[in-house]
Amino acid sequence: MSEPDDLRTPDAAELIPSQHRRLLVLMAVLGALATIAGAVFSSVRFGAGIAVGVVLAFVSYFWLRYSLRKVFENTPEGERPRISALRYLGRYFALGGVIAVVYLSEILPIVPVILGMASFGFAVVAEGLIQIFLSFSNRKEI
Repeated sequence: MSEPDDLRTPDAAELIPSQHRRLLVLMAVLGALATIAGAVFSSVRFGAGIAVGVVLAFVSYFWLRYSLRKVFENTPEGERPRISALRYLGRYFALGGVIAVVYLSEILPIVPVILGMASFGFAVVAEGLIQIFLSFSNRKEI
């Protein structure tokens, strides 16, 4: 017998939309390439800083998704969601705290950590460029 829809657990494909999955894969690939390039062309500490920044970017992304999903799951249909500003901003304070510890302790150089955290932005730009070039190749001329 089949299970009712409300009792089955969603698989990973249902939890992350395809557009997000593509961005996350692109972010991971760009982060891995930047980590390798940083380690080869600068120093191992530089590459490690990029890797830590990319991990922080992933943590930030999934933390935001989880927080927003919880807000909208608990909101009745047609009502404004109630968002605790402290819980929402807590993510920024936590990530800022990690960056402050990295900076003050000088475990890693801060610039590559920040560059790694910007990997999501780089992935969005790369995805935009990919979509532009795909639109040119898919265009049907008369």
